[in-house]
Amino acid sequence: MQELTHYIRQELGSLYTHTELFALIRIILEEVTGIDNTGIISDKFNHLSSSELSKIKDIIGRLKKSEPIQYVLGKTEFYGLNFKVSPDVLIPRPETEELVEWILSEKAAGPVSILDIGTGSGCIAVTLAKKLPQAEVNAWDISEGALDIARENARINNVTVNFSNQDVLSINEDNEIISEGGKYDVIISNPPYVMDSEKKSMDDNVLNYEPHVALFVEDDNPLLFYDKISTIALDLLNDNGKLYFEINRDKGDDILHLLKSKGYDQIELRRDISGNFRMIKGVRTVSGSKQTYNHE
Repeated sequence: MQELTHYIRQELGSLYTHTELFALIRIILEEVTGIDNTGIISDKFNHLSSSELSKIKDIIGRLKKSEPIQYVLGKTEFYGLNFKVSPDVLIPRPETEELVEWILSEKAAGPVSILDIGTGSGCIAVTLAKKLPQAEVNAWDISEGALDIARENARINNVTVNFSNQDVLSINEDNEIISEGGKYDVIISNPPYVMDSEKKSMDDNVLNYEPHVALFVEDDNPLLFYDKISTIALDLLNDNGKLYFEINRDKGDDILHLLKSKGYDQIELRRDISGNFRMIKGVRTVSGSKQTYNHE
């Protein structure tokens, strides 16, 4: 055990912090041996087979190329649930868990209709379907590869989500989706919001592996998706329906004013656990209601 952990530290020590390395060692050994962390700490395995050693070396080789451990293993955890991931989808982030927690804390009694725009791995849609069994959950994405992963995640977690291939930027007032109108009580989106100019400050494990189509927007139009989604949401939300976004921490005020300009009410900009403004909510109310705005 000590010899093995020394080997992993030697191979990866220059690439990860002490805390990250400790977590990686636990994850690698659990994955390869099938023994949980308690068993690993108590040294319940005496030796590794040649195939297990080979698998560890393969994992280490991929990590040394900055590939995220979630892609190496093909899975991750989100909100206590297990999710499959691949380079077709973003790796779910803790701040997205906070967005889900906010939505769940405000859930309406009884059945609700929910739409997740840009679902990716399906982490938001699947989690809401799991936690709100009476809800009808729908999810869109432009990527068929992402939708394949999301459908598998719905199966893994034994929930029903209605997935659809949609390019939200191509939807206009003549689209059948819009003409139906007033379908949803809640719309959520974690759209691309990282500006191209921010690439230079990002780590290789993000830049070289995660899907750029789900991450980046051009510097000259950073609110492209927020503008489009908040516009069509006015037609898709029922009266008093709620629109939630995950946002770039530097664009909170801009997005607040965008929602204000479109007539959303009860707008609330919320900080994440790190103190950054990373999520926002607006309510589609009947015309004539007084707008209110809040920075929590």
